[in-house]
This record gives sequence, C-alpha cells and structure tokens, in this order.
Amino acid sequence: MRKISIVIPVYYNEDNLRSLYDDLKENALNTINAEYELVMVDDGSGDKSWEVMKELADADPNIRIYHLSRNFGSHAAILCGLSHSTGDCAVVKSADQQEPSSLIVDMFERWESGFNVVLAVREDREDKSTFSELYYWFTQKMALPNMPRHGFDVYLLDKKVIRVLESLDEKNSALTGQILWSGFRTAEVRYTRKKREIGTSKWTLKKKIKLVFDTLFSFTNVPITIVSWIGILSCFGSILWAIIVFIYKLLGKIPVEGYTTLFIFQLFNFGVIMLTLGLLGNYLWRSFDATRNRPVYIVEDEYAKTVDAEIASVNETKQ
Repeated sequence: MRKISIVIPVYYNEDNLRSLYDDLKENALNTINAEYELVMVDDGSGDKSWEVMKELADADPNIRIYHLSRNFGSHAAILCGLSHSTGDCAVVKSADQQEPSSLIVDMFERWESGFNVVLAVREDREDKSTFSELYYWFTQKMALPNMPRHGFDVYLLDKKVIRVLESLDEKNSALTGQILWSGFRTAEVRYTRKKREIGTSKWTLKKKIKLVFDTLFSFTNVPITIVSWIGILSCFGSILWAIIVFIYKLLGKIPVEGYTTLFIFQLFNFGVIMLTLGLLGNYLWRSFDATRNRPVYIVEDEYAKTVDAEIASVNETKQ
C-alpha cells in the first residue's frame, strides 16, 4: 500500500495542534486509501508546542516530531520535515488551519493520476492581504512566470521532487520558488483560504521583506538589470547635459550659474553607487554564506512512540 507523509511546520501553535490533528483525521487521513505519517517540526517555538506535539505522538504512533535548536524559518522547517519523511509523496500543510484538510484527498488523487507536484492554489481568500497579492504578482511578472496568481502555501511533492530539493541545498531561498523552478509535471487544485480563528500570525514584516529579497536574488537577475539600466541612463543623461551646457557656453547663454544642478547630479550619482554596492553586497554575502557550508537546520530533539519503544525493547534485551 502507498504511503503519504504530511509535513507540518510548527511555530507558536500550541492552541492549534489538537484541533488540527482532529481535523486531519476526520477530513483526510480516514478518507485516503493509504498508509500515513505526520511529520511535525517545531521551528524553535517559545510556547508549549513541543509538549503538545509529544502528547499527540504518544497517542498516535504514526506521528514523528522534530524540534529545531532555534528558529531557522519556515523554509528550513519544511525542508527538515521533507527530508525525514518516508512516504511515497509528502504534503506540506501549515498548522494555522486556514486551508481545509480535505484538500489533501484531492491532491493525493491528482498525484495518483501521474503528477509529481500538486499545488493547492488560492482561488480567493477571506483574509485579504495587499502585501501577499503584490508579492505573487511581482514574482509572476519578474521571476517565475508559472507562479499562480494568488500564490500557494500547501503542496504535494513526489519523493523524487523531495530528493531534488534536498540536493539544491540553498539556504537563502524560497522553497515554493524552487518547486516551480524544478519544472516537474504539475497539477493544481483550488480552494478559498479561510480567516485564522485561533492564535495570531508570526509572519512579521521583517520575514516578508526577507522573502521578497530571497525570491529576487534566487530566481531572477532583475536587480542587476535595473541597476545596469540606471547606470546607462545616468551616463547618458550626464553626457547630454554636458553637451547642452557646452552649446549654451559657446552661444554665451548659460542660463543658471551655481552649484544647485551639480549638487543634484552628484546626489543622484551617489545614490546609484550606493544602491549598486548594496545589491552586489547581497549577492556576495549569499555566496559567502553558501561557502561556509553551515546546515540549513539543526535538529535538537526528535521523538516518535514507535522509535522509543524499539529502543527500550533493545535495551531490555541487552539487559
């Protein structure tokens, strides 16, 4: 029988986890004709998420949980869960319950029909987000043309796709972008994203800005192209201005004397130089970060009732 893994990154979700598990059992796990496992990854939460995860793992031997040593970000937490999954395919689902669990059934059916990637695409959302809409529009236009218009957070991956993501070993990147970039046979299922009813989002402005930069620097050369064109236009403008000043000087009709125009151009050129250095610095830092070969995540603790039971049995046998 086929096996499906469900990967759930957890970050300050102690109030969601029990109801999430009940919802998964009722609307997905009891419906799919396949073996299952739940792989939960605590991304350095400061609440009691880990304790709740251990309770769930004690109640269900199909649950395996991992605790990262600190908050590495959702990219790292998801990659950790995918790397430790043992199913023929894996579904990534958030813990906030804004996506219906019944999606997993539809995604699994599409996977069985031959697709290696199945995206749960937002057709609409109850919690409107201007930033999200702008981000996905910009990504579609500038970096990844195959990005769905309203984006996606839930997706199913065949194990061959998971192996490719592991081999990429990119630290400062967007996992959703890597999935689209890989180009595997992809299907879509559509849904309406619900409002969050329990807890508050930890998706801060700082994390949103980092996602934008990670997408830009990982999947497009637009930043370098923009700076190059600014440099070209700046040089062209300065040459044109010099010609105009030279002609006026020959005619004896220099309209304005002083440093105002010169100051404006110097300030503009200084801004272009600093912007260029900043962009180049971002690329250099990312290259340097990759050469250090630090792990994307560090697992501090892991727990599964079946694994612990096997260890205890071995110890008893030795005694």
